[in-house]
Amino acid sequence: MTAAIRTTARAERRAQRRSTKAQHLIVADEGSLAELEAALATLPLCATGRVFVEVPDTESISTVTVPPRMTVTWLPRDSRAGELGTGRRCARGTAAARAAIAWSDEMLCDGVGEHTTVTLLCGFLGTADIAEHLRERLGMDAGRITVPERFGLL
Repeated sequence: MTAAIRTTARAERRAQRRSTKAQHLIVADEGSLAELEAALATLPLCATGRVFVEVPDTESISTVTVPPRMTVTWLPRDSRAGELGTGRRCARGTAAARAAIAWSDEMLCDGVGEHTTVTLLCGFLGTADIAEHLRERLGMDAGRITVPERFGLL
């Protein structure tokens, strides 16, 4: 078997995995913990993906129940810097946006699978930044991104 045939077969397998793989990205903050719990309760037990929760400080970290293949990352703002070079503290929504964008760039680098869903429950600015990145940079269909209606983003 030649290298070109192996490469083509590998590309086909990757494309098939991408189209059938279901991943979930959920982003929340301290103001949306009840909505986060409701969103997590609707996930199937076999769900895979990531949950980012931005909170003011480490004392605000609590326990949330997620499916076994989901990972939760707490993002306390008091231990994060703001915009580089400014010396400012991390503004609300900044840590969540940075984390979600970095995750999506890494995990969706081969393209957005048809079963990938995103639920954005953090404040307006973080939600807007993440939604814009997913739609414009990664080409995700707006129908697979859930945001609070009050934001009027999608």
